[in-house]
Amino acid sequence: MTYITKPQLHHPALAKNSLGYTRRDYEGSVSTLCAGCGHDSISAAIIQAVYELELPPHRIAKLSGIGCSSKTPDYFLGNSHGFNTVHGRMPSVLTGANMANKDLIYLGVSGDGDSASIGLGQFAHAMRRGVNMLYIVENNGVYGLTKGQFSATSDKGSKSKKGVVNHDAGIDLVSMALQLGATYVGRSFSGDKAQLVPLIKAGLMHRGAAFIDCISPCVQFNNHQGSTKSYDYVREHNEAVNRLDVMTPRAPINVDYQPGQTVQVAQHDGSVLSLHKLDELYDASNRAAALGFLQAKQAQGEVVTGLLYIDPDAEDLHAALDTVDRPLNELTTADLVPGSAALAKINAALR
Repeated sequence: MTYITKPQLHHPALAKNSLGYTRRDYEGSVSTLCAGCGHDSISAAIIQAVYELELPPHRIAKLSGIGCSSKTPDYFLGNSHGFNTVHGRMPSVLTGANMANKDLIYLGVSGDGDSASIGLGQFAHAMRRGVNMLYIVENNGVYGLTKGQFSATSDKGSKSKKGVVNHDAGIDLVSMALQLGATYVGRSFSGDKAQLVPLIKAGLMHRGAAFIDCISPCVQFNNHQGSTKSYDYVREHNEAVNRLDVMTPRAPINVDYQPGQTVQVAQHDGSVLSLHKLDELYDASNRAAALGFLQAKQAQGEVVTGLLYIDPDAEDLHAALDTVDRPLNELTTADLVPGSAALAKINAALR
C-alpha cells in the first residue's frame, strides 16, 4: 500500500480538545485515492467525529479488508491500532480482536465489494452476533480498483461508465443489517458531512453492532448519467428521515408532558429550552417499521438517509457470552489455570 506522510507543521493556534489534541492529531497519511473520491470525505468525517468525542487515538482499533475503501484507514487516526486483513475477512479478525481486548473501541471499514460479495457471510455473522463495533461500508456500487465492473450493491437497471445495463438485483446492506439484528443502523452520503459526523459519533458510542452504509460516489467509474450512486443522483433522490446530534454523557434531564403541550426545561448550561411536543414523524426504535419504510422508499427510487434504527438497551457479544470484566489479554496463567483443586470441584459437581 502506498502512502505519503503528511507534514507535521500546522498553525500553532489550532483549537485543542480536553485531551490536548488538535484535529490534525487525528489525521493519517496523505490520501492516494482519486481527487474528489467520496471515501476521502468519509475519512474527514471520521476524523471530525473522533476529535469531537475526544477519544484517545491509542484506544481505537481500525480494521479493514481489501479495496479502495479499505485503504482509507491509513488516511485517518494515524496514532491508532490498525490492521488490513484479507479480502472480506475484516469482521472475523475484528471479532477476534474484540474478544481478546474488550477495552478498545473498534472501527471496521469496508466496501461494497469487500462486504457484499466475498465478505457477505462474514458481514452477516458479525451483525447477528452483536460484536461491539462501528462497521462502515463505503458504498460506491462499483469495483473501482479493477476499472468499473458492477458490484453486488449496484442497482438493477443502473448503467456502467461504458453504458452496460446491470440486470442483477442489488443487495441492500441496510435491510440486511436490520434483519440480521444490528442494534444501530444508519445510512448517509459522503457529501453530507452535517449528517454523517453525528451518525459516526453515535455509532462509536453505541454498545453492540452498529452499522452505517455510506453512499460514496466513485469519481472515475460510477459518477455519470445512468449511475444510481453518483453525486447528482443521490442528491436528487436523498430523503433524510431525521436530523441528528450527539451529546457526551451527562446527568439526564427528565420531562413528562403530553402531545400538544409546551414546557420550559432548564439545560445543563443554564439556558432554558421551550419544548412543544409534536407527533413523531419517524420512530427509530421500531425495527419492523424501519425495514418497511426503507423498502417503500426504495420502491419509489429514493435513498433514505439518517438513523433508521437504534436499540438503546442493546447488549454486545461479551454480554451474550458472559465474559469476565477484565479483557482476556490481561488474564494471567493463574487466572486461566485455577489448579487441580478447582478442577476436582468441577468434576465432583458433574458426577
